[in-house]
Amino acid sequence: MTNSSSCNETDLKSYYAITYTVILVPGLIGNTLALWVFYGYMKETKRAVIFMINLAIADLSQVLSLPLRIFYYLTGTWEFGKGLCMLCFYLKYVNMYASIYFLVCISVRRYLFLMYPFRSSNCRRICDVYISIIGWVLVCVGCLPFPLLRFKEDGKNTCFVDLPVQELDLPISIMLMTIGELVGFVTPLFIILYCSWKTVLSLKEKNSASHDLGEKKKALKMILTCALVFLICFAPYHISFPLDFFVKTKKIKDDCVQQKLISVFHAVALCLASLNSCVDPVIYYFTTDEFRRRLSRQDLQDSIQLSHLSFARKNSRDVLREDTTEY
Repeated sequence: MTNSSSCNETDLKSYYAITYTVILVPGLIGNTLALWVFYGYMKETKRAVIFMINLAIADLSQVLSLPLRIFYYLTGTWEFGKGLCMLCFYLKYVNMYASIYFLVCISVRRYLFLMYPFRSSNCRRICDVYISIIGWVLVCVGCLPFPLLRFKEDGKNTCFVDLPVQELDLPISIMLMTIGELVGFVTPLFIILYCSWKTVLSLKEKNSASHDLGEKKKALKMILTCALVFLICFAPYHISFPLDFFVKTKKIKDDCVQQKLISVFHAVALCLASLNSCVDPVIYYFTTDEFRRRLSRQDLQDSIQLSHLSFARKNSRDVLREDTTEY
C-alpha cells in the first residue's frame, strides 16, 4: 500500500494472490453454468431473468480479469502496459457497481411482480433489456473517476493497489466520497431494505391465499438473500474505501498504526467485494425454482443428450456434404 513516507509499507500481495486464486475457479464455473441455465429457461419465466443474466455477465467479467491480478500480486511487477492495467482497474469497479445495480433490479422486480402482478405483466422483457442497457451506461460513466484519479505516471511497473493517487483538496475529496457512497451504496441499500420491509408486511396480511403466501415467501427469500449478500460483500468495502482513500492521499498520515489497520481492513473488504462473483450463483440456486429444476439430474441429462444429438446430426450433415462433393 502507498502510505506516508514515515510509515512502513504493508505488503498484502500474497493475501490478494491467494484470495483471488480461491475465487477464480468456483466463480468461473458458477457464472458460466448460470448463463447456460438462464439461456435455457429465459422463455419460461418473467421473473427478473434478464437482470440475472446481466448480473452473471458482470460477475464473469470480473472473474476473467483475476488471472492478471493474480500474476501481478505473485510477481510484483506489471509487464502488460499502462493501458491494460488501467482497463483492468476500471473494469473491477464497473463490474462491482454493475453487480450492485442488478441486485437492486432483481429485488425491485420481484417486489413489483409480487405486489402489482398485473401492472408488472404490462412491462414485458424488453423493459428489462432497456433498464439493463441504461444501467450499464450509468455504471460505466459513473466509474470513470476511479481510473482518472489513479492515472499518474510514476515510471514504475505497478498496477492495482499500488497505483499512485492524484492529489486532491480535502473539500473535493469529501464531496467525491459523499457522492460515491450515497449513489453507489446507501441508495441501493435503502431500496433493497425497503423491498424487504414491504414484502414482510405483505406476509402479515390475513386475506392472502395459500398460493399468494407461497409466492410472497419465495420473493422474500430472494430479496432478503440479495440484501444479505449486499451487506456482506459491499458494506465493508464502502466503509473502508473513504478511509483508504484519505490514507493514500495523505490526509491521514499522523498515526502509522492507524494507517496499517485501514490498509488491512481495505484489503479484506476488497476481497469480500470480489467474493460476490462466487456468491451470486448460490443465490440463483437457492432462491430460484427454475434454476434448481434446470440443474436437476433429469433435466441435465436431457440437455446433454440433446446437445450430443445436435452435434451428431451436424457431423452427419458435414460427412454427407463431403461425400457429395467428392462425387
